[in-house]
Amino acid sequence: MQRAEFYQLTGVILDLAVEAHDLLRGATRQEVPGVREDKEQFPNAVVTTITIMNATGEQAMGKPQGTYITIDAPALRSDNPPVHEEIGTLLAQRLNLLLQKLNIGPADPVLVVGLGNWEATPDSLGPKVINQFTVTRHLLKYVPQSMPPGTRPVSALAPGVLGTTGIETAEILRGVVEKTKPRVLIVIDALAAGDLQRVGSSIQISDTGISPGSGVGNQRVGINQQTMGVPVIAIGIPTVVHAGVIIFEALQQMQQAFPNVNLQGNQALAQNLARNVLAPFGGNLTVTPKEVDDLVHNLAWVIGNALNKSLHTTLLQARAAVPLH
Repeated sequence: MQRAEFYQLTGVILDLAVEAHDLLRGATRQEVPGVREDKEQFPNAVVTTITIMNATGEQAMGKPQGTYITIDAPALRSDNPPVHEEIGTLLAQRLNLLLQKLNIGPADPVLVVGLGNWEATPDSLGPKVINQFTVTRHLLKYVPQSMPPGTRPVSALAPGVLGTTGIETAEILRGVVEKTKPRVLIVIDALAAGDLQRVGSSIQISDTGISPGSGVGNQRVGINQQTMGVPVIAIGIPTVVHAGVIIFEALQQMQQAFPNVNLQGNQALAQNLARNVLAPFGGNLTVTPKEVDDLVHNLAWVIGNALNKSLHTTLLQARAAVPLH
C-alpha cells in the first residue's frame, strides 16, 4: 500500500506543507503543478521553501496559496544551546522575509498569539512561547521614556482552548485585533507530523494563517487574513505524530525484513491491521515522546529568541550599546 493511501485510511493529517508536497511527488519525484520547491543547506539545518503559486497548486496541496518555509534541524531535539541559538537566528531571518513580503515596517505593531493548552504538554508550545520574548506595548504607552526611539509595540496573548473557555479562539482574537489594531498577527501552535523524524525537529513558518487543532482532527475557525482583517504569520513545530504513521513505518520495516509477506499488494490486510490497532481510540490516536516536557521547553526558547531578534532590532541594538560597568 502506498503511504498516501494509508494516511487517508487512518486519518493522518499533514500540517507540514513540505510533507504534503513530498507525498504528492511520491517515488516519481515529478513536480506538482502550481507549486515550487527551493532548498538551502546550512551547517545544522536544511531550509525548504514551498510556494503555492495558484489555484491549481492550492487544490493539489490542500493548503492556501502562499509561502511555507520549513527548517529541518534534528539538533533541536538535543541539549545544544549554541545550535539552538543558531536555529533561532535562522528562524528570525525567515520571519523577517515574510514581514517584508507583507510590507510590515520595523515600528509597526505586532500581536503574538500562543495557541494551545497549558495543561497538555504536547499542546503547550504556544502558551509557553509567550513567556520567552519581550512585550513592549504597555511600556511604550505608560513609560515611553524608558524605550529607545523606534521600539516596536509588541503585545502577546495566550487565549486558551475552546474546551476551557467555551469561546472560539478566532472570536477572542477578532476582539483583541479590533481594540489593539496590530498590523500583523504572529500565531504559534503545536503541529502534528507525518514523519517520526520531524517531531520536535522541524519548524514551519507560513504567511497563510492556521486552523487551530487541525493536526489532531479538531477543525476550528481559521485564523487568517480573511477572518482577522490583518495578515497572519503562523509558526509551528510538530510535537505529536498520528499512530497511523507508526503503524505504516512498522509495516514498511516488516515488508523489508520479510519480503515474502506481500503487504504492499494486500491492501485489505493493511487496512485491517490499522483498524484493529486503532479501534480502542476510535481510529484517532496521537503519540508524543516521553521527554516532551524538555523538548517543548527548548523549542519555546528557540521561538522566543527568534521573535526577539526579529521584532526588537532597535531594542537589542540599544541594549548592546549600553557600556558594561
